[in-house]
Amino acid sequence: MFDSTRRTWLQAFGISGAAATIAGCSGNEAPSVTETTTNSTQSDGPAETDADQVAADPTDLPDPVDWSSPKTHEVTLEVEEVTAEIEPGVTFDYMTFDGQIPGPMIRVRRGDTVELTLDNLPDNAMAHNVDLHAVYGTGGGAVATTANPGSENSMRFQARYPGAFIYHCAVPNLDYHISAGMFGMILVEPKQGLPEVDTELYLGQHELYTDKDTGEEGHHGFDFESMADENPTYVVLNGEKYAWAAARYGPVGVDQGDRVRVFLVDGGPNLSSNFHPIGNVWSQAYRDGGLPEDGDFAGYADRNIQTMKVPPGSCMIGEMETPVPERIKLVDHALSRVARKGLLAEVDVNGSGNDRIYDPDAKGSSHEGPLYE
Repeated sequence: MFDSTRRTWLQAFGISGAAATIAGCSGNEAPSVTETTTNSTQSDGPAETDADQVAADPTDLPDPVDWSSPKTHEVTLEVEEVTAEIEPGVTFDYMTFDGQIPGPMIRVRRGDTVELTLDNLPDNAMAHNVDLHAVYGTGGGAVATTANPGSENSMRFQARYPGAFIYHCAVPNLDYHISAGMFGMILVEPKQGLPEVDTELYLGQHELYTDKDTGEEGHHGFDFESMADENPTYVVLNGEKYAWAAARYGPVGVDQGDRVRVFLVDGGPNLSSNFHPIGNVWSQAYRDGGLPEDGDFAGYADRNIQTMKVPPGSCMIGEMETPVPERIKLVDHALSRVARKGLLAEVDVNGSGNDRIYDPDAKGSSHEGPLYE
């Protein structure tokens, strides 16, 4: 069955050699794959868009696990190739799961079964699939889910280990597809679930490699040479320049005193994130999205971490306390990516001041009482 499935898939897409190895197969010949890199007419001006935005709402994620025995989830991911703005006046041809970047979070409990279908919509130009890092199986399911435009393929898997894991398209030009938006997170909660928090946010970092300069108006085509050189035009959260900052669709609002949990998936395809909350700290952080199997979260987490290194193809989970009203800036602390290439999200903590912890108006005056109790 395995050899037959592999041979059929390779023949259908003309894939062998290095490309087949990426897909979990083997061969001796060089890959032979032809793909179009744009869906819109090239011109000096912006292209006509068919999506208002691709930036996923960071607050739109599934509720925490509240079930205590294994269950089965039916999940469908629709592949949508769309043209949208990176920033006003700058258009780009994205590839997405469900029309958003990152793709929808899949949230399950360890031991659950997932029946997953990849639906490649008929208006698309390319074949697509999905590789989930939470799956035991060839290519993380990439071979089983590969589908041409206008078709779908399905698989079933059991979530055997807890953590936050990336999923992404894994066709031979996988770096191109991931860069253009085809990645997301599957969260496998431990059997005990995650500790309760007040607010959860979901973000995805990735690079865009285009044939025009950052901020240059018009339609930007994809630039494979820049990608090979790992020299991105933009580095962004959720697909667009400053998408969830005040200058665009943000900031995201939370209440003073909230415990805020942030999930980050780094699609890459090439750059690590140095994820830092300006004006705050990761009071508890889970490197690479790793979660304990036995429910000992306090003993498992890193404490009071200023910056979390998140490799491409990995995730992190970080929690913040919000004792004072402020605007928290979520950044990659490779700060030229913030100042020059578009990576920033903002969180407004709404409430009243607490000048024992932070007094922005102090002029050398002293305050009664301890700073810490």
